Amino acid sequence: MAGPRQKVEELRARLRAADHAYYVLDRPLLADAEYDRLMRELAEVEAAHPELQSPDSPTQRVGGTPSEEFAKVAHREPMLSIQNAMSDEELEEFDARVRRLLGIAEAEPVGYVCEPKLDGLAVELVYEDGRFVQGSTRGDGVHGEDVTPNLRTVGRTGANPGVPLRLAGEVPPRLEVRGEVLLQKAHFQAMNRLLARRADEARQAGRRPTEEPKANPRNAAAGSLRQKDWRVTATRPLSFIAYEAAIPGEALPWATHWEKLQAIAGWGFEVNPENRRCRGLAEVKAFRDRMAVGRFALPYDTDGLVVKVDDLDQRRRLGAASKTPRWAVAWKYPPQEEATQVVEIVASVGRTGVLTPVAVVKPVVLSGATVTNATLHNEDELRRKDVRIGDWVLMRRAGEVIPEIVMALPERRTGAEKVFEFPRQCPVCGARVVREEGEKVWRCTGAACPAQLVGRLCHFAQRRALDIEGLGEMVAAQLVERSLVKDFADLYRVPFEAWQQIFSRPQKAEAREGKRKEPPTKAAQNLVEALEQSKRTTLRRLLFGLGIPQVGEATAAALARHFGTLEALLEAGEEQLTAVRDVGPAVAGEIRAWTGEPQNREVVRRLLEAGLVPAPEEAPTGGAFAGRTVVLTGTLARLSRDEAKAEIERRGGKVSGSVSRKTDLVVAGEEAGSKRKKAEELGVKVIGEEEFLALLEGGA
Repeated sequence: MAGPRQKVEELRARLRAADHAYYVLDRPLLADAEYDRLMRELAEVEAAHPELQSPDSPTQRVGGTPSEEFAKVAHREPMLSIQNAMSDEELEEFDARVRRLLGIAEAEPVGYVCEPKLDGLAVELVYEDGRFVQGSTRGDGVHGEDVTPNLRTVGRTGANPGVPLRLAGEVPPRLEVRGEVLLQKAHFQAMNRLLARRADEARQAGRRPTEEPKANPRNAAAGSLRQKDWRVTATRPLSFIAYEAAIPGEALPWATHWEKLQAIAGWGFEVNPENRRCRGLAEVKAFRDRMAVGRFALPYDTDGLVVKVDDLDQRRRLGAASKTPRWAVAWKYPPQEEATQVVEIVASVGRTGVLTPVAVVKPVVLSGATVTNATLHNEDELRRKDVRIGDWVLMRRAGEVIPEIVMALPERRTGAEKVFEFPRQCPVCGARVVREEGEKVWRCTGAACPAQLVGRLCHFAQRRALDIEGLGEMVAAQLVERSLVKDFADLYRVPFEAWQQIFSRPQKAEAREGKRKEPPTKAAQNLVEALEQSKRTTLRRLLFGLGIPQVGEATAAALARHFGTLEALLEAGEEQLTAVRDVGPAVAGEIRAWTGEPQNREVVRRLLEAGLVPAPEEAPTGGAFAGRTVVLTGTLARLSRDEAKAEIERRGGKVSGSVSRKTDLVVAGEEAGSKRKKAEELGVKVIGEEEFLALLEGGA
């Protein structure tokens, strides 16, 4: 007669085989009643012999205890995001970049694997000696959330193989598998029907529903997996589809990604049967076009394809940029669209003073979310699409997230529609609204406009302006919320007790970053001291901090050197302004419009009254960038775009956003694109980051 240990192993083996046959092979070995009987028998033996219990037992698929918060998990290899491609040109650029980096001739096709882009939650599963030991979410790519107990329940409802607790066949000592937890369409609909019924029952009984139906499968899957109580997750029909695997510390036993996918399936995971191996970009495009129609018949939602280089050695050579692998790209299909009617168009004033036309529409459901408005971005976009008040329009959610109007439907017009005209005065503060020459936006010229005050205060306080350390967005927002500050000058009149009260409130940004919070009195004292120090600023910094349209750091420095005092600049006419280097008639007009605005002059008067003494600006001593126009493109590893721009401007250079024959130099960082190509076509000198840094160190 078999002993308890042998009995346990026999029962576990039969149940694992039944699971594999049912979920993977679609050939049930046991009737439901027989399966349930074996499961109960195994549970009884394990209960009688606790020493035989094991976390990889079929009885432990639901296990653990509810946690109050998720622990952090560090991914051995970052879970990078994938660069999107929305057009044939972007897909072709990806293929060309792969060829260029690998040295592959144009006539030789690159091998790719195409996988439907799953709309769920990315996770990483860790197996040791074939047993599931830890599972985590993608998180920020470097650290994820430990959701191991919840992941043990995925597949419990029979949605698909789910997350295997023990792998089949020969497995390495440690294995890391990545994939997507998702809700398939039918499972999502069934879950929502159940939630709707329970919510209705609660209301009929006079109770508040604990849970409402979910908006879309992706959000429902993410919310289901991130439950604090695994027992809630266990009730959700979640699926898991694997798409990557790694063996830490060992050479990969596969030559291609396709072979890797086959190995993953052999271990007992579900791998997407729609995956396709393609030879060359032409086959990728053909498969993409077939899937554009066929995707709607799939059991799950997908908004695109992930295209991966198949050869794993080529992947290794391609490597990754700071956030994305160079060997993969995500093709995004156009989202589904719906028609609705524009009720009104309003001008929304943003934190930078830009007036954005926003269409208010009759509520419409897009990708599971109810949409009531959509931005039209700017006047040019509004006119190009010819959207009018009262129009019927076609709407979609760009990237399945941002609502946008695709086009107006003029055939449905009745004649009652109205063309929207931008206001000439700010709808919030009444200051003059201007559209800068060559720009696409209308902008409020009021320095004290409440709608943009938080953003203006942050700009005024930043390091390259008045350098008021401690005055960040959250502090600025509280100043505005409490009506303590209505313009820049008010900063110097805030009572010390008010600063203490502000710093007594929890600062969410600090909590998020794990920073130690200073005592309120100390933090308030530091900010008051920073404000006092900021009074001894330079005219260049003050002009930049005031946020005058078209006045960046380089122009602010040129104006400061030319006029010497703030009073002289305020009285300068357009003719005097155009005498300044790099200030043409259009820029001069913008500066004069700002200095002529009464509320702006009043703010400046009050700043000087508060004790600001802007010192004259010294001319730069020369250097590699003096008098030169520079274009920045791509990503720099050691400097942000703003930092690089500031360094160039401090040395007398000018940074432009586009390449032309007047460009003197192009600095090309990682993933430099069309600007580098245009520079090469025009014969403009192009340098990399190391040469750029050398010029900064060697120049003035």
